[in-house]
Amino acid sequence: MSGVVDAKLAELGLTLPEVVPPLATYQPAVRSGQYVYTAGQLPMVKGSMPVTGKVGAEVSPEQAKELAATCALNALAAVKSVIGDLDKIARVVKVVGFVASAPDFTGQPGVLNGASELLGAVLGDKGVHARSAVGVAVLPLDAPVEIEIQVELSSY
Repeated sequence: MSGVVDAKLAELGLTLPEVVPPLATYQPAVRSGQYVYTAGQLPMVKGSMPVTGKVGAEVSPEQAKELAATCALNALAAVKSVIGDLDKIARVVKVVGFVASAPDFTGQPGVLNGASELLGAVLGDKGVHARSAVGVAVLPLDAPVEIEIQVELSSY
Protein backbone atom coordinates (compact mmCIF):
# COMPACT_ATOMS: atom_id res chain seq x y z
CA MET A 1 0.00 0.00 0.00
CA SER A 2 1.80 3.07 -1.18
CA GLY A 3 -0.83 5.58 -2.26
CA VAL A 4 -2.84 8.12 -0.31
CA VAL A 5 -6.07 6.15 -0.75
CA ASP A 6 -4.38 2.90 0.24
CA ALA A 7 -3.03 4.62 3.37
CA LYS A 8 -6.52 5.90 4.20
CA LEU A 9 -7.96 2.40 3.80
CA ALA A 10 -5.31 1.07 6.18
CA GLU A 11 -5.99 3.89 8.66
CA LEU A 12 -9.68 2.92 8.62
CA GLY A 13 -8.80 -0.73 9.14
CA LEU A 14 -10.10 -1.68 5.70
CA THR A 15 -8.58 -3.97 3.10
CA LEU A 16 -9.64 -4.03 -0.51
CA PRO A 17 -10.97 -7.49 -1.30
CA GLU A 18 -10.24 -9.53 -4.38
CA VAL A 19 -12.49 -8.45 -7.24
CA VAL A 20 -15.74 -10.38 -7.12
CA PRO A 21 -15.84 -12.61 -10.22
CA PRO A 22 -18.70 -11.91 -12.63
CA LEU A 23 -21.86 -13.98 -12.17
CA ALA A 24 -22.58 -13.83 -15.92
CA THR A 25 -21.11 -12.38 -19.12
CA TYR A 26 -19.79 -8.93 -18.14
CA GLN A 27 -16.72 -7.24 -16.67
CA PRO A 28 -16.60 -6.04 -13.04
CA ALA A 29 -15.43 -2.61 -14.29
CA VAL A 30 -14.66 -0.95 -17.61
CA ARG A 31 -12.84 2.22 -18.48
CA SER A 32 -14.03 4.63 -21.14
CA GLY A 33 -11.83 7.69 -21.56
CA GLN A 34 -11.59 9.47 -18.22
CA TYR A 35 -14.36 7.40 -16.58
CA VAL A 36 -14.58 3.98 -14.97
CA TYR A 37 -17.97 2.31 -14.62
CA THR A 38 -18.50 -0.66 -12.36
CA ALA A 39 -20.98 -3.44 -12.82
CA GLY A 40 -23.40 -3.89 -9.95
CA GLN A 41 -21.43 -4.98 -6.91
CA LEU A 42 -23.00 -7.35 -4.40
CA PRO A 43 -21.93 -7.50 -0.74
CA MET A 44 -19.85 -10.62 -1.31
CA VAL A 45 -17.22 -11.39 1.32
CA LYS A 46 -14.60 -14.00 0.43
CA GLY A 47 -16.82 -15.50 -2.25
CA SER A 48 -20.06 -15.75 -0.30
CA MET A 49 -23.09 -13.68 0.56
CA PRO A 50 -23.06 -13.01 4.32
CA VAL A 51 -26.81 -12.26 4.53
CA THR A 52 -29.68 -12.79 2.11
CA GLY A 53 -33.28 -11.63 1.93
CA LYS A 54 -35.38 -8.51 1.78
CA VAL A 55 -34.58 -5.37 3.73
CA GLY A 56 -37.40 -4.65 6.14
CA ALA A 57 -38.19 -8.38 6.46
CA GLU A 58 -35.28 -10.86 6.86
CA VAL A 59 -32.60 -8.13 6.84
CA SER A 60 -32.62 -5.09 9.11
CA PRO A 61 -31.92 -1.63 7.69
CA GLU A 62 -28.80 -1.47 9.88
CA GLN A 63 -27.48 -4.76 8.46
CA ALA A 64 -28.28 -3.57 4.95
CA LYS A 65 -26.40 -0.31 5.53
CA GLU A 66 -23.30 -2.32 6.48
CA LEU A 67 -23.77 -4.50 3.40
CA ALA A 68 -23.95 -1.37 1.23
CA ALA A 69 -20.55 -0.35 2.60
CA THR A 70 -19.23 -3.79 1.62
CA CYS A 71 -20.61 -3.24 -1.89
CA ALA A 72 -18.76 0.09 -2.07
CA LEU A 73 -15.52 -1.57 -0.99
CA ASN A 74 -16.04 -4.21 -3.68
CA ALA A 75 -16.67 -1.42 -6.21
CA LEU A 76 -13.39 0.29 -5.28
CA ALA A 77 -11.61 -3.04 -5.76
CA ALA A 78 -13.18 -3.33 -9.22
CA VAL A 79 -12.08 0.22 -10.09
CA LYS A 80 -8.55 -0.48 -8.87
CA SER A 81 -8.39 -3.61 -11.03
CA VAL A 82 -8.82 -1.38 -14.08
CA ILE A 83 -6.68 1.65 -13.15
CA GLY A 84 -4.09 0.13 -10.81
CA ASP A 85 -3.99 3.05 -8.36
CA LEU A 86 -7.01 4.57 -6.59
CA ASP A 87 -5.12 7.86 -6.30
CA LYS A 88 -6.03 8.39 -9.97
CA ILE A 89 -9.65 8.99 -8.96
CA ALA A 90 -10.60 12.65 -9.38
CA ARG A 91 -14.05 12.02 -7.92
CA VAL A 92 -16.89 9.58 -7.59
CA VAL A 93 -19.48 11.00 -9.95
CA LYS A 94 -22.49 8.75 -9.35
CA VAL A 95 -23.62 5.90 -7.15
CA VAL A 96 -26.68 3.85 -8.09
CA GLY A 97 -27.99 1.53 -5.42
CA PHE A 98 -30.63 -1.16 -5.48
CA VAL A 99 -32.25 -2.41 -2.29
CA ALA A 100 -34.24 -5.66 -2.28
CA SER A 101 -37.13 -4.34 -0.24
CA ALA A 102 -40.06 -5.75 1.67
CA PRO A 103 -43.29 -4.29 0.20
CA ASP A 104 -43.66 -1.68 2.94
CA PHE A 105 -39.96 -0.72 3.27
CA THR A 106 -39.22 2.87 2.21
CA GLY A 107 -35.80 3.46 3.78
CA GLN A 108 -33.67 2.82 0.70
CA PRO A 109 -31.76 6.13 1.01
CA GLY A 110 -30.69 5.26 4.57
CA VAL A 111 -29.43 1.88 3.43
CA LEU A 112 -27.39 3.44 0.63
CA ASN A 113 -25.82 5.84 3.11
CA GLY A 114 -23.57 2.90 4.01
CA ALA A 115 -21.95 3.09 0.57
CA SER A 116 -21.88 6.89 0.48
CA GLU A 117 -20.33 7.15 3.93
CA LEU A 118 -17.64 4.59 3.08
CA LEU A 119 -16.72 6.41 -0.13
CA GLY A 120 -16.56 9.70 1.76
CA ALA A 121 -14.42 8.21 4.54
CA VAL A 122 -11.97 6.66 2.07
CA LEU A 123 -11.83 9.38 -0.60
CA GLY A 124 -12.75 12.56 1.31
CA ASP A 125 -14.22 15.26 -0.94
CA LYS A 126 -13.49 13.07 -3.99
CA GLY A 127 -16.05 10.61 -2.62
CA VAL A 128 -18.96 13.10 -2.66
CA HIS A 129 -21.35 12.05 -5.42
CA ALA A 130 -24.81 12.13 -6.95
CA ARG A 131 -26.89 9.07 -6.06
CA SER A 132 -30.02 7.10 -6.80
CA ALA A 133 -31.55 4.66 -4.30
CA VAL A 134 -34.03 2.25 -5.83
CA GLY A 135 -36.20 -0.38 -4.14
CA VAL A 136 -36.55 -3.63 -6.09
CA ALA A 137 -38.34 -6.95 -5.62
CA VAL A 138 -35.25 -9.18 -5.79
CA LEU A 139 -31.52 -9.03 -6.58
CA PRO A 140 -29.08 -11.69 -7.83
CA LEU A 141 -28.32 -14.44 -5.29
CA ASP A 142 -31.06 -12.96 -3.07
CA ALA A 143 -28.67 -10.15 -2.09
CA PRO A 144 -30.23 -7.42 0.03
CA VAL A 145 -28.32 -4.62 -1.72
CA GLU A 146 -26.30 -3.93 -4.88
CA ILE A 147 -24.44 -0.81 -5.95
CA GLU A 148 -22.63 0.47 -9.00
CA ILE A 149 -20.37 3.49 -9.18
CA GLN A 150 -19.00 5.79 -11.84
CA VAL A 151 -15.68 7.51 -11.19
CA GLU A 152 -13.85 10.24 -13.07
CA LEU A 153 -10.09 9.91 -13.37
CA SER A 154 -7.67 12.76 -12.83
CA SER A 155 -5.35 11.55 -15.58
CA TYR A 156 -5.98 9.20 -18.45
